[in-house]
This record gives sequence, structure tokens and C-alpha cells, in this order.
Amino acid sequence: MGKTIKATDLFLAFLAILLISVSFYHTWIGLQQIFGGASFVIALVLSLLLLFLCWMIHSAKLEGKSVKGLIGIYIFIASFCFIANFNALYTRFMRTDIYTTELRDINDKYNNLETNVEGKLSYKYNKETTQNIEIKKKQLIEQIKDPGNKGIGKRAQDLIKDIEKLTGQKVDLLTPVGNDYADLAERMGTQIDNMISDLSPDEKTLKTDIHIAVEKWNKKIQEFLLLPKDEKDGAAQTLIDESLIEYNKLGTRAQTVLGQEKYKFEPFISQTQDIGKIGYAFDHAIKNFGMYQFVVLAGCILLDFVIVIIILLVTDPTSNGNNNGSVFNNKRSGKTLIPNS
Repeated sequence: MGKTIKATDLFLAFLAILLISVSFYHTWIGLQQIFGGASFVIALVLSLLLLFLCWMIHSAKLEGKSVKGLIGIYIFIASFCFIANFNALYTRFMRTDIYTTELRDINDKYNNLETNVEGKLSYKYNKETTQNIEIKKKQLIEQIKDPGNKGIGKRAQDLIKDIEKLTGQKVDLLTPVGNDYADLAERMGTQIDNMISDLSPDEKTLKTDIHIAVEKWNKKIQEFLLLPKDEKDGAAQTLIDESLIEYNKLGTRAQTVLGQEKYKFEPFISQTQDIGKIGYAFDHAIKNFGMYQFVVLAGCILLDFVIVIIILLVTDPTSNGNNNGSVFNNKRSGKTLIPNS
């Protein structure tokens, strides 16, 4: 007489197929960087092996046989799926955050580059006075460009007087060309720079170029941060590459102009082009381990290993008769205490 298929068998089969099917898809995606089109076949073979091993473990457990060897083989094969799944899931959920963090770091690098280079330039005044003048100058530039009060109004004139007190020099009030107040602001800023600095032509050009680059990339990165998620993922790598090319050029140029003894620059190379690669996923997760990383890790363990644990728990190795070997179907047996009359 054949063995009857019970509800427990159907439940285990359904759960195994469901979990391993999801694992198959993410294994396929996670291996594409390494194997390309062949990743589909590899993922399919691995998933079918896992299904077959689940059936073998269940059958062996029912018959009371040792399953240690089968479990060892399952863990070995499932480990490959786990690695690929982690890569696929981590990349999927963390890609945008990685790009966003990288661009914010680049934005900070530009600001630090400007600050560090300005700190190495030669000025006519002490450091504290120079910093105060720089603050007033930047406020003046923003005030002149203020859409609500463009030009050199009362607030701008007050800032100019403060600068004159700090420098002991007269600031010329320039006039706009047409309605180009941005140009006026830049010319006023340049005038003040010339008053406080004792720079060579190369140093002046370097200072100006760095400031222009900082404003340009600050604006572009802020615009990027406002984009929808899908657009961010599509535009991020190009933005990162272009911003770092200019950043490294400016930093190297600053080292040349100022001298390596005065300013040493180390080029920055982004690793975000490796997003989607297994090594990058694990390296980034370890360095930034937190709740998101834990959730992805737990999800991958659930996909690849929980089904075997469930099979071992619900399959009763002590019987394989009519109750089908499931702990859900076990019934107590014993002697009848009250005899039939």
C-alpha cells in the first residue's frame, strides 16, 4: 500500500518551492556581475539541487536515517545562493543610499578643499581678521544677489563699512552691467580679495576656480538630492565620476601651486562603480553595519536556510506510518484503562 500524502507534506513542499523560487530569482540577479547570461542557468541548477536536497532530508528523517551528510551538502550549496542573494538584495535596497551618501561626502570634500587651500594662501592680515573679512564678503555677495533687495542697498552698505573697518581700506562701490547683479557680486568679491590678499597670479586663479567649482557642484548635488529614487540611480554614477575628475584636478593643481610642503593632496577614488559586485556588497555592509544591513542579512538567511530547519522540526523521525511522520499528526497511544462491558 502506497504512502498517503498528508497536509504536512503539501505544506512543506509549497513552502520549499516558494522560498527557493524567491532565492532563485535573487541568486540569478546577484550572480550577473560575475557570470553574465550564464547566471540564470547556474541559479536554476543551484535551486533545483536545494529542492532535491529538501526532499531527501525529509525522506531520510522519516525513515530514521542520519541526515548530517545531507545537511552538510545543503549548507554548502545554499551558501552560494546566500552570497548571491545578499548581493542582489543589498544592492537593491541600499543603492540609492550609497549614491546619496557618496555625493554628500564629495560635496563636503569640495567645501574642505576650498577651506584648506584658503588657509594656506598668503594674506596681509592675521588669520582671525582674514576669516572675519571672508565671512563679511560672502554675506555681501549674497546680499547683492538677494532677489528681494538686489544691488548695494542699506544692508550691503553696512557690510561694506564693516569690511572697511577690518581692512582699514576704502571699498569702491561698483555698478551693475544692465541687471546682472550676479556679476556685480562677483566683482565686489574679487575687489575685496585683492585688498586682503598678497597672492601670485596662479594663486588668485586657483582660489577663483576652486570657489566656482564649489558653487557649481554644491548646486548640482543639491538638485540631485531632490530627484525621485529611479532618476537618482540612473544619474548618480555619472555625477560622481564628473565631480571627482574636477575635484582631483583642482586638488592636484593646488598642491603644485602651493607646493607639497605647504599643501599635500591625496586624490579620491570612488568605489561606487563596484555597486552590484559581491565583494563591494559585503565590504560596505560590514563597514556600515546597522539595522538595514541586519534586515537584509536576516532575509537572506530566511530564504536559504529556514526551510531545512522547518523540515527538521516538523518531521518526526520515530514513525512513518499512517501519521506520515509529522509532529503535527502524532497521537498518543496507550492501554485502555476502562474495559468494554
